[in-house]
Amino acid sequence: MRVEGTDPGTLRPGGRTARVRASVLEAAGDALAEHGFAGLDLADIARRAEVGKTTVYRRWGTVTGLVADLLVDMAEQSLPRSETGSLLGDLRANARLVQRTLADPRQGALFKAVIAAAACEVRTAEALHRFYDIRVEEWAPCVQQAVDRGEVPEGTDAREVIRAVSAPLYYRLLTTGDHLDEAAADRAAQAAEAAARAGAYVRRG
Repeated sequence: MRVEGTDPGTLRPGGRTARVRASVLEAAGDALAEHGFAGLDLADIARRAEVGKTTVYRRWGTVTGLVADLLVDMAEQSLPRSETGSLLGDLRANARLVQRTLADPRQGALFKAVIAAAACEVRTAEALHRFYDIRVEEWAPCVQQAVDRGEVPEGTDAREVIRAVSAPLYYRLLTTGDHLDEAAADRAAQAAEAAARAGAYVRRG
């Protein structure tokens, strides 16, 4: 799924320009995971990516512009949803994908840094919201399929179910030092599925 936008760094070019973009975004992700948002520097990222500083400044302009593009790329490169034939199976696949991402030392640190930056940077917050909108939209059809199979009630809010799967995993990432394992992912999926079956996510009014 493509995020529409005309901000610097958000278009997806081809050829050498695509390779430059990929190198810069990888370097930005590494730097963000290592130093956090406050420690990002475009010149350092250019050095890491072995790209000229003027290229980075001209294309992205600011650190927030670069982070916004990084989030767009992460959303577009994320794995597509799984279809297992049952809501619990689909939600478990979603939860385990989130768990593997957040448990990864680089990716977990990167998400912590972006979430922290989003609390005080409007443009980063908007980019983070777009990232999650894309991922929720990717997985929401599995809930509608469960409605069609009669597993959950008519009127179930598919997006809220998907959010409910990942919410406890992000909570643990941000509030504890506990390792996120598959057992935690499975519990999150089971809880969301049970709540959906019980009608907790049926739209009211």
